[in-house]
Amino acid sequence: MSVVVFVEEGDELSLQALAFARTLGETRAVSLDGPYAPAAWAAAISAAAEGADSIVAAGSDRGNELLAHVAARLDQPFAANVTRIEGDVVTRIRWGGSLLEEARLHGSPRILTVAPHVHEAEAPGAPVDLLPVDVADTPRVLDHVAPAGGGVSLRDAKVVVSGGRGVGSTEGFAIIEELAGLLGGAVGCSRVVTSAGWRPHTDQVGQTGTKISPDLYIACGISGATQHIAGCKGAKKILAINDDPEAPIMASADYAVIGDLHEIVPAISAELRKARG
Repeated sequence: MSVVVFVEEGDELSLQALAFARTLGETRAVSLDGPYAPAAWAAAISAAAEGADSIVAAGSDRGNELLAHVAARLDQPFAANVTRIEGDVVTRIRWGGSLLEEARLHGSPRILTVAPHVHEAEAPGAPVDLLPVDVADTPRVLDHVAPAGGGVSLRDAKVVVSGGRGVGSTEGFAIIEELAGLLGGAVGCSRVVTSAGWRPHTDQVGQTGTKISPDLYIACGISGATQHIAGCKGAKKILAINDDPEAPIMASADYAVIGDLHEIVPAISAELRKARG
């Protein structure tokens, strides 16, 4: 079987999708350059995949959008966030990770994206083919505006320090920002925080926010609703700081500190500064 997989340079999720694609058959990795134009990029990928059995991409915002355009162009079904495939039966993640669905994927080529953080990333090995693309007279993304504050993005951060309702206010996030800065990490938050207007939606970790996979996730004053856990369960280790030992997040935490985050978080920062002289 032959597989065409869309790979973005330097994108960890793309390399995970590549590893998955190689389990399906002989793989050709392709990429595109220039302004992002979904319809034009989909046309280029569709042409490159002529005669292929499968078209694969990462289950990222761009991967899902791009293959949705490919599927519409080829008039074929599309399965997003797939974890495994046997014949024409795919297993895919639904409802933010709370449900695994088995479904039959009809059509040829099979068009699917790979669920993030399910497969180990794999180096391209063979060269990635750069496809020509004509973006003239087609809608395209001309510019990308980074979230205010700069620094490490939530999606790429190795350490994320998040605050929830227990932080108490916009000003209360100063200690969260300090700890994240000392650890070289990013600041996140729960949905209730964005609803209160304390932090922008771009900082939200969860099913309706950003799904993350840091080495360490520090959840401060976060109860741990299902939609939040769906966003952070990819973390290798979770440290919960909460004054409620029965908070739902404790069931997902590898480590927990029970107490007032307004005392504990500054104490951790103080010890970090002391250790660094």
